[in-house]
Amino acid sequence: MGGEFTGNVAVVTGGSRGIGRAIASALAEQGAQTVLVAMSQHNLNAAAKAIAQKGAPEPMTIAGDLRQLAVCENVHARVREKFGRCDILINNAGATKAGTFLDLPDDAWSDGFALKFFACVRMSRLFWPMLRDAKGHVVNIIGGAARTPDANFLIGGSVNAAMANFSKGLSQLGRREGVNVNVIHPGMTETDRVTQLFAQRAAASGKTPDEVRAQALKEGMGQPDDVAALAVFLCSARSRHVQGTAIAVDGGSTPGFY
Repeated sequence: MGGEFTGNVAVVTGGSRGIGRAIASALAEQGAQTVLVAMSQHNLNAAAKAIAQKGAPEPMTIAGDLRQLAVCENVHARVREKFGRCDILINNAGATKAGTFLDLPDDAWSDGFALKFFACVRMSRLFWPMLRDAKGHVVNIIGGAARTPDANFLIGGSVNAAMANFSKGLSQLGRREGVNVNVIHPGMTETDRVTQLFAQRAAASGKTPDEVRAQALKEGMGQPDDVAALAVFLCSARSRHVQGTAIAVDGGSTPGFY
């Protein structure tokens, strides 16, 4: 299969389901050799099979818990050994818990930062030399809570804000060294993760999950492919002058000036 990413290697964390899988599939359809990283080998196998059946290069899959530095290092080592390059890094892994502030235990905070924030930092640091050599692209998938605080989503908002700040700072290094670093802030998107989030928000607000879902649908719910389309653009040569930006894909539902 030919395409604008033929010959490129794209590492996608959280690549087995939802937004990550949609991004990996879109990149693979344009010829990229994708590397999917997630905790469930079963889900990774399903994603890889679906991508390969479209005629795209068969993805490499790596199962592991990115909360652990050793797992991040293993991903990097295996990509370096097999391909010797990385052109695209999509940091998408991470699921933070919603709930009322006083009911959120300390380990929920630690867990939120460990997977979403620290995995992003570690993967970016490990792959940076290859990305620099390739004049490549980093796209961090974060979320609108980075700039729109919510009393029932304090872990997510805090983690997302930290990740957004890190991304903006990293983009300045990228500007000097030829690596594009950008952010996508998805809004409510139709994934398995959102179903869990509805249940958590319902418990915190005293509503039913169906009521929370109905409100989300009223405000507009996106699809993973909506995010994937922007990610493909941000990983392409056409975005070379787009650096350090954060773009919401949320149907306009996130208030704020930036």
